[in-house]
Amino acid sequence: MYGFINTCLKSLVVEKYGEETWEKLRIQAGVQDTFLNFEVYKDEITMQLIDKACKMLDVPPDTVLKQFGEYFFEFCKWSGYDHMLRTLGGNLYEFIENLDALHSYLSLSYQEMNAPSFRVEKNEDGSMHLHYYSDRRGLCHIVPGIIGAAALDFFNTEISMEIVSQTEEEERTGKKEHIVFLVTQKPVFSYKKRNKFSSSPLYLADSGRQIEKQLSKEIRDKTSLVSLSLTVGKLLRGFDPAYPATLWIDTKTFCNGLPFHIVFDEELRVKQAGVSIQKIVPGLQTMGIRLDHYFSIVHPEVTFTISSVQKFINSQFVFRTRREMMPKSWKQRPMLELRGQMIWMESLQCMLYLCSPLLRTLHELEERQMHIADIAPHDVTRDLILLNQQRLAEMELSNQLERKKEELRILSKHLEEEKKKTEALLYAMLPKHVANQLKEGKRVEAGEFKECTILFSDVVTFTNICAQCEPIQIVLMLNSMYLRFDRLTTVHDVYKVETIGDAYMVVGGVPVPVSTHAERVANFALGIIIAAKEVKNPVSGNPIQIRVGIHTGPVLAGVVGEKMPRYCLFGDTVNIASRMESHGVPNKVHLSHTTYHCLKDKSFEMTERGEIEVKGKGKMHTYFLIRNRTATENEIMGNPIKESDSGLESVQSFHDARIKTIQSSCQQVDLIRSTLSQQTSSVDIPKESSDSFKDNKFILLHELSWEKYPTLSDAYR
Repeated sequence: MYGFINTCLKSLVVEKYGEETWEKLRIQAGVQDTFLNFEVYKDEITMQLIDKACKMLDVPPDTVLKQFGEYFFEFCKWSGYDHMLRTLGGNLYEFIENLDALHSYLSLSYQEMNAPSFRVEKNEDGSMHLHYYSDRRGLCHIVPGIIGAAALDFFNTEISMEIVSQTEEEERTGKKEHIVFLVTQKPVFSYKKRNKFSSSPLYLADSGRQIEKQLSKEIRDKTSLVSLSLTVGKLLRGFDPAYPATLWIDTKTFCNGLPFHIVFDEELRVKQAGVSIQKIVPGLQTMGIRLDHYFSIVHPEVTFTISSVQKFINSQFVFRTRREMMPKSWKQRPMLELRGQMIWMESLQCMLYLCSPLLRTLHELEERQMHIADIAPHDVTRDLILLNQQRLAEMELSNQLERKKEELRILSKHLEEEKKKTEALLYAMLPKHVANQLKEGKRVEAGEFKECTILFSDVVTFTNICAQCEPIQIVLMLNSMYLRFDRLTTVHDVYKVETIGDAYMVVGGVPVPVSTHAERVANFALGIIIAAKEVKNPVSGNPIQIRVGIHTGPVLAGVVGEKMPRYCLFGDTVNIASRMESHGVPNKVHLSHTTYHCLKDKSFEMTERGEIEVKGKGKMHTYFLIRNRTATENEIMGNPIKESDSGLESVQSFHDARIKTIQSSCQQVDLIRSTLSQQTSSVDIPKESSDSFKDNKFILLHELSWEKYPTLSDAYR
């Protein structure tokens, strides 16, 4: 099928169900996102889309196909075929009868089009039998949608269509699916013009009076037409053609005036042929030969018998010359196709085939060594070839534009993806609002932040490690460490300022001020202490050790430089945070007194370090951050926890911690008791004092229940 069909299907899904539904549908069907209108695609693509749409939307196939048929009719109108469709016929019967002719015309442009075929029969009760033939099985339910939409739009008529028979046409050589629909027409005014009062007696009475007036008007009009037809004689109603007593044209003039025509009898024997067709098919100069020896029927795909031709007499017939019957010198040429209509001459019991060569371009005319002069001047085929030549050139240009448009769309999509990558890289280097200002060419003003928390960290004995390792080992070690640290900046929502060698700097409360800046940085610090234990020292193979220092205070922040601009922090707060790190202890988080005051009322456990001498600052009172009382290690590290396991893990960790505490305390009690026993071996110890030592072991278990924690008794033993 042409991409026009698939584009219509995509448009339907997007309009009715949204872009996301189309994206899911196309992924499930395994097809591309866009289709070129003049490109031919495999039928399996369309069938796959319809099948997946039925399953995804949970809608029966016949409903989906009917809805698609209705939408396809509107889509054709939007695509510029509105006037062409409206002029096919003055009523629904004529419209359907000329659908094959429309397909024949469109095949000049869509040369690989394999359209269905239609044949319609009138019934005495006003209904019609519509015969539908198609190579594609399972698509017959599209027809009621298309025909119903056309009847309502063009002829103001509602129709109902039901399948009365469904067979494989035996008479047709193509073995096509043959569906017969019973088409019943209904007056629209009884449905569309009825309002909410339509069932009331008053409305019915008014409708009756309107119908009566309409009938009276039609009777008056018919009476006037009869009287006028007697005098003027030019009205279409009452027209009666006049025929001459004898045919005033001789045989030679007829054959020259209609150069492409053939007369044959019931046995398919040629009785007469036009001069041009005799020139192209020399065998036709011998009268009495069988027509089916020289031609095959291309459309409609029926067997070449007089009864089959009569059955499809209202259809356009396309004949193709048989290669084996052509002169040897012509066998390399493409075979000529003729298109025309059949007229049955009852008095002669013969069939007249009035036709023209089916040629789409001047190139096809040249391939068959024909000329415009071979076609009669009155035959519009001459103009059609020239016009279609221009139209094909326009279609080729349109097709190229479609391809370029699709290429641009793909490039635009790739450009958007690359833009997102670039923005992600830029936002990793600069705060988002700062980066957006720089992209717009604006100057970024420096900003003052009254309170923020800054963290510095470095690797203990980094200089010694560098002296004993290859550079690539240092790079791998730092990369492994910084990847873990970078992930934690996202977990705790702190801003990474920069890294210089082994030094890592982050800030909380900048560039977006927040009241919880100290808590965020403190949790981040606890996280990197844990993360650093996962990074190996390339020299010793043991986990690396880091120092961490934190200070809280005011800073000035802004962008410096034009090449490789950086968002930098300035102020004494930065210096003090750096001093906290350099005067820190391995695997400890060193806090200044201002950070301590920010965290003391929070859920953090801290210990006092005391006064230390800080280079350039004199004596400072500092602290160590121990842990977060309310957050687990998984929460600090941002690891996902299964709900079903979280409670069990916390209880188990509590058990383990208490058991270790009890074991340690018991060992200390035993050690003290043993030491005292040795020192007082020569001294009599009262029994009460001896028993008190034993009781000291059990007092540690006072808060625990032996029944609730039976393992504690084992640990004590």
